[in-house]
Amino acid sequence: MSTDVVIVEKTLETIWTEILGDLAEDQKDATFFEAGGESISATRIVSRIEEELGIEIEVGDIFEEDPNLESLIRIVKARAAG
Repeated sequence: MSTDVVIVEKTLETIWTEILGDLAEDQKDATFFEAGGESISATRIVSRIEEELGIEIEVGDIFEEDPNLESLIRIVKARAAG
């Protein structure tokens, strides 16, 4: 695994946790909405991803996909790849 991939994963994990809060162990795979996400938190996540990683995703990606953290990582990696 390249360093860039690890940085993306760790950064996304930090963003997810800071915005949605720490989840209980049995909720680690919770989707955005299951974790209490709403429009303002989706906007904050998208903004932070762009600011910290320079990768653009849409708020609609979060609303349409309702990703868990692992799925969000895949979405961001796909956007970064082009």
